[in-house]
Amino acid sequence: MADTSEPASSIPTGVTVIAILFFAAAAYLGLLAVVTLASPGSLSMELAAPLLNGLELAGPYMYLLMGGAGALIGWGLLRLNTWARRAALVVALIGVVMLVPSVSAAAVDLGTPLLWGGLGIIVRVIIVWYLYQEPVKTLFDDSTIM
Repeated sequence: MADTSEPASSIPTGVTVIAILFFAAAAYLGLLAVVTLASPGSLSMELAAPLLNGLELAGPYMYLLMGGAGALIGWGLLRLNTWARRAALVVALIGVVMLVPSVSAAAVDLGTPLLWGGLGIIVRVIIVWYLYQEPVKTLFDDSTIM
């Protein structure tokens, strides 16, 4: 018997992984916001620092705002929207720039902060590199998924 069902839209694995990273960051920020709103002072603002780069000082509402933006970008990536690809590129590039000073400062001790900061830069650079690949760029430009 021949399969007559519509073929599933092919979203590359790399795009799916990047979208999952955005969803995971959004969920983490959302969880921090809920806990902080439910019990003020129970969590350190420092927990959101790796993702917000100074914006964590604005409090849990900024966590919600940035988490919502991350979830929106992840959703747009899964729908292959060009705006989401561009937003993911901008967010990743800003993340690299914001992590450079902390990695530079952590290089003195050669400890865990250097490892996590370096890993953060590597992941962000991989995201930028992947989304700039011509086949991926073409896929977003030619996408008919809305």
